[in-house]
Amino acid sequence: QVQLVESGGGLVQAGGSLRLSCAVSGRSFGSYSMGWFCQAPGKEREFVAVISWSGRRTSYTDSVKGRFSISRDNAKNTVYLQMNSLNPADTAVYYCAAQRDGDLRRGIPTVSSDYDYWGQGTQVTVSS
Repeated sequence: QVQLVESGGGLVQAGGSLRLSCAVSGRSFGSYSMGWFCQAPGKEREFVAVISWSGRRTSYTDSVKGRFSISRDNAKNTVYLQMNSLNPADTAVYYCAAQRDGDLRRGIPTVSSDYDYWGQGTQVTVSS
């Protein structure tokens, strides 16, 4: 069984930064690709970023390109989302997710149903 636990959320002023972490327990973390999603109140869960098992391949939604960076440390079973230049539109609950297509051979997984495991989420609030 795979369990994901996010941390690092909080309240930050516009222009500030946060780093989210997602600790993964269970077998074969290094074989999964890992994604981050966000869900604002009243909206659907949206794709933010994904990283392949090796870390060599990443992809971002357009709104965060140049501001957010996804990375992973397979020795620590942890994936990160560095968020810079935050603005109020980034306010949401952020979720990490894991999927078995570690090399992203089936393409970039941008919908929730592409993922096999989910964390409980961490709240990010950006004040203006």
